[in-house]
Amino acid sequence: MKRYSAFAIAREAARFHSGWERAWRSPTPKKKYKVIIIGAGGHGLATAYYLGKNHGITDVAVIEKGWLGGGNTGRNTTIIRSNYLQDPSAAIYEKARSLYETMSQDLNYNVMFSPRGVLMLAQTHHEVRGYQRTAYANALQGVKTEFIGPQKVKEICPIMNIEGPRYPVLGGLFQARGGTARHDAVAWGYARACSDMGMDIIQQCEVTAIKREGGEVKGISTTKGEIACDKLCIVVAGNSGHVAELAGFRLPLESVALQALVSEPIKPCMDIVVMANTVHGYMSQSDKGEMVIGGGTDGYNNYTQRGSFQHIEETVRALIETFPMLSRLKMLRQWGGIVDVTGDRSPILSKTPLGNCFINCGWGTGGFKAIPGSGWAMAELVAKGHSPLTAEFGLDRFKEGRFIDESVAAGVAH
Repeated sequence: MKRYSAFAIAREAARFHSGWERAWRSPTPKKKYKVIIIGAGGHGLATAYYLGKNHGITDVAVIEKGWLGGGNTGRNTTIIRSNYLQDPSAAIYEKARSLYETMSQDLNYNVMFSPRGVLMLAQTHHEVRGYQRTAYANALQGVKTEFIGPQKVKEICPIMNIEGPRYPVLGGLFQARGGTARHDAVAWGYARACSDMGMDIIQQCEVTAIKREGGEVKGISTTKGEIACDKLCIVVAGNSGHVAELAGFRLPLESVALQALVSEPIKPCMDIVVMANTVHGYMSQSDKGEMVIGGGTDGYNNYTQRGSFQHIEETVRALIETFPMLSRLKMLRQWGGIVDVTGDRSPILSKTPLGNCFINCGWGTGGFKAIPGSGWAMAELVAKGHSPLTAEFGLDRFKEGRFIDESVAAGVAH
């Protein structure tokens, strides 16, 4: 694989860009792999990458029924933060945030990580107490956050109206090293690095069955034929329940749509990510000038990947009191993704009842920010059979009542 650099750009410009290689190969599936990963989104590709980088396992296939990064990885609002209350959550999200900081250099691919800061608004006295509690917990966890007052909030984000008619801003939980990244670039960067290590990324290849024998996984049936494997890792987000049924077990989660939208591009006016959980809306400005806006999940189970007028109305109404300037903007586009939500709003990174089969799911609305940490942890679990980052996120916690309840901690899904 040729390295990307300023010199490479100059060289290719001189020869009319005729020498660029494909970023990753599109091979024919082999008959057998040591590890098969179902799902070529951010989490699946990151798992494959760290299997190769950290554990030397490169006989890996990443199977995708659609196109690479076409699921939730390309359908989110790109927020990255690690200021969670519960210790297991903070550990894996902080691992992810730290890996994001060096990802462009590690992958030789610009993922446009922007540590612009993430501000979570406290608009009720209950939220003030909750975020102060989280700030104390983060201090014990080694995660750098701080609780700031309303005047500091206004200083950080001047376009905000902190004296809102219904919910004035009483303060906020601020993580200066949080931010955003280019979601497509994260998937493309991992895919390019995996392909360079000799791994096969097989797109337009749907898994139709999972072959089992003696209580262990033996391979998969796909629309491109039968493929055997020693180990199988399921990383398919909102479709996790369906694929788990193919493997012979059920999951304690439900799938719902999460919608987002962007405005027409405008001049730079906001260099921070703001989340307002009381009214349930969050917003940042992209490098193209669009205001990227998201809100809560749909109120009913579904598998749609499109938007709805109801969501536009609810989310924009929530944000317009805090950001009056939004009232004058036109919407550019809207989309949806399928998120898989557990009862405690925390993910599942676990072995399964089927031997040598592992699953990574249940990230709800917080999946993108966790991609590198999730991949690092799952690679360790698949390679070694255990990982300190996944120890608390096993399927057995639902049977034993060991919930990692982030819904109560945040007062919102994520």
